[in-house]
Parts: sequence; C-alpha cells; structure tokens
Amino acid sequence: MEDVEAIIYLFLGVWLVITARRKVITARRKVITARRKVITASRKVMFQSRLRIARRDAEEADERVLEVLQRCRDYNRTYYSKLRRRRPCVWMLDRATEWWSVIVPSFTHTQWVENFRMSEETYTYLCNKMRPAMERQDTTFRVCIPLKKRVAIALWKLATGSEYRSIGHLFGVSNTTVCRCVRDFCAAAEALLVPELIRSPDRQKFAEMAAYTENRWGLPQCVGAIDGSHIPILAPQEYHCDYFNRKGWHSIILQGVVDGKGHFWNVFAGMPGSMHDARVLRLSSLWELASRGNYFPPCTRDIGGVNAGYYMLGDNAYPLQSWLLKPFPDTGWLTAEHVVYNKNICSARVVVENAFGRLKGRWRCLMKRNDCDVKLVKSMVLTCCALHNLCESHGEDYDDGWNAPPAAEPGAASSLLKAASNSHLRSADALA
Repeated sequence: MEDVEAIIYLFLGVWLVITARRKVITARRKVITARRKVITASRKVMFQSRLRIARRDAEEADERVLEVLQRCRDYNRTYYSKLRRRRPCVWMLDRATEWWSVIVPSFTHTQWVENFRMSEETYTYLCNKMRPAMERQDTTFRVCIPLKKRVAIALWKLATGSEYRSIGHLFGVSNTTVCRCVRDFCAAAEALLVPELIRSPDRQKFAEMAAYTENRWGLPQCVGAIDGSHIPILAPQEYHCDYFNRKGWHSIILQGVVDGKGHFWNVFAGMPGSMHDARVLRLSSLWELASRGNYFPPCTRDIGGVNAGYYMLGDNAYPLQSWLLKPFPDTGWLTAEHVVYNKNICSARVVVENAFGRLKGRWRCLMKRNDCDVKLVKSMVLTCCALHNLCESHGEDYDDGWNAPPAAEPGAASSLLKAASNSHLRSADALA
C-alpha cells in the first residue's frame, strides 16, 4: 500500500510540476505576445509617422520641382521672346539701310517718279497686287525683308539696269537677295500682272480701239500697230550665234502690238536676235489665231467698196494679210494715192515706235545690255511691258529725258576694242 501511495504522490507531484510549468510557459507567451503587440503598435505608429513625414517631404519636393519648372518656363518664354525681337547677328550681316529707311520716306512725288518710275500711290497699288506671291514671314533665325522693300529693289533693277552689287549697297542687302527679289518679282508679275494688264481684247474693246484710231488718224477698222524691238543681252553659252543680230550685238526680240494709246495688248518675247520679224510673227500665237480667223471678231465695214474687218499696221518687214496692212514699197513709181496712203499708215504706226521708246526709257534695263540669264531677261521684258501698261493707265508722268539713247549701241565698245586690237596686231606683224 505504501508503494502505491508513493507512486500516486509521485504522479501528483509530476502533474503539479508540469501544470506549474505550463502556467509559466503560458504566462511567458502572454508576455511575449503583449510585447510583440506593443512592438507592432509602436512600429505601426513609427511607420505611420514616417509615412506622413515622407508624404510631406514628397509634397514639398513636388512643390519645389513645380516651382523650378515654372521658373524655367518663365525664363524660356522671356529668353525666346527677347531672342525673336533681337536683331540677328549670326544669320544676317549688319548693313547700312539709312537710304531706304530714312531718305526714301521723305521723297516727293517728283522723286518717286524719277527713282521708281511711278508715284507712291501706284507703287502701293503694285505692292498690294504682288502681296499674295511675294510677301514673306519672319522666322526664328532672321527677320524677313518687307514686301515694299522687295518690290522697290526689283523696280530699281528694272528702272536703272544697275548691277546687283550697287543695288545691294543702296538698299542694305546682299547680292543674292537682290537677285532673288528680281526673280520673285518677275515671276509674280508674269502670274498676276501680265494676264490682267496684257490680254486679248474682247469685242467691245476692239470697237473702242478702232474708234479711237479712226478719230485720231482717220483709219477705220484699225485696232493697233505691230513692231519688233531688240533687247540687248550677254552672249549665251549655247547657240550664241543665233542671238547675234544684224546690228552687231546679241539680243532677243520683243514683238509687241499696241493700241492707239500706246498700251500693249499682245506681246511675244524671247526669240533670238538673228531671226527676222516676219519669222517671229509666224512663230507667235497671234499669227496662228489670226490666220484661222479666230482672233478678231467678225465685224466688217464697207470701206471704198471693200468689206474690211479689223486690222493692224506693220512695216515692210511683215507679210501682207487681210488683218495686217503695211505701206507700199517705194519703188519710185508710187502714185499720189499710194504716197498719201503710206503717209497715213506711217503716221499711225509711229504709236508703236513711241510705245517702245517709252517702254525702254522708263525701264532702262531693256536699253542696256542685260547681264542676266536669257530666261530671266525674257521674264523681265514681259514684266516691263505689264508695268508700262500700269503706268500709262494710271497716268504716270514721263520725263522726255528718259528717251535719250545710250552713248553707243550695246557691243559697239567691244567692237571698237576688237578692231583696235586687230589693227595693233597687224601693225606689229608688219614691223616684224
């Protein structure tokens, strides 16, 4: 029995020990759990506080970045606006422009006509006509040349025939700019001015031209006069012999038809100077249309028993046609009626010669030897014809001093130098 009690007490003691140990372990676990909760709570609080601090720092950093970006935008906007307003110093050479910006605005009417061959009002009208094709806009790199200055440069070239260097010094631009202004102006004039100012008359216009010619010279049904004129050029590189005319210099031919007031209503330019006037006429569209009967309206009138339609006047170089009359050739056997007829024809046909004289006098690039390319010279000729009609229709003044011919024909000086050189060589050979 004692052994059983001992075993029972032993089991009870072990159970008490195990139970006490479990309580200790449980208590320790609760303490650890409590500590962990405290640590987790503290960590959570620390994390939240750090997160708030980080968010605040991020917001402050974003504000600083936005402030810096705004400052950069303001700086760039101010810098580039100043850059646009600043006069370029790299892309454009600083040149003197006082003549155009100071002297020209003070020109009187007489000075405008003398320098630009037209009044300031007509010049402004011309600039407005050319605006769609010639106006340019400023870029980041340079300020464009104003429209009025571009037109003035081209007019100065056409009116004086000066070289690009002289015009560039006068207007304060480069030689390339002068060349571009002239080319652009002539191209714009061919596209905008020539179709408007030089066009085939309609039925009403033909009747008005015929009435004016009859009232002035007594020639019924006459609507104008035709003639050709040589425009001096430099010898082209290709086919230069074809451009060498009978006068001894290179040229292209301008064929023009004018009405009684001296206004061109048909022009044809660009043929080589060696070509005959009759050949030039046959190559023009005027010949093709008039020969087919599609050019002049069918309006006839009984003149001395002959139903005569509209016709033009030409010299003896042109072929006789029903729409093209010319004087009787002076063979020494002309009757009195023939002489009177020739006199009337020549007196009326002088209008085309006067028109050519005023054309070349006002636009002297057609009188001097032109140093431009043949294609550009042709464009300049058509442009000058359109400008001639513009000035005449606007009643611009014409100075008779402009009619003064040059001191010598183009090429005469070089011919004299060549002759002198040949004479010198012959003398040297003779002495040898």
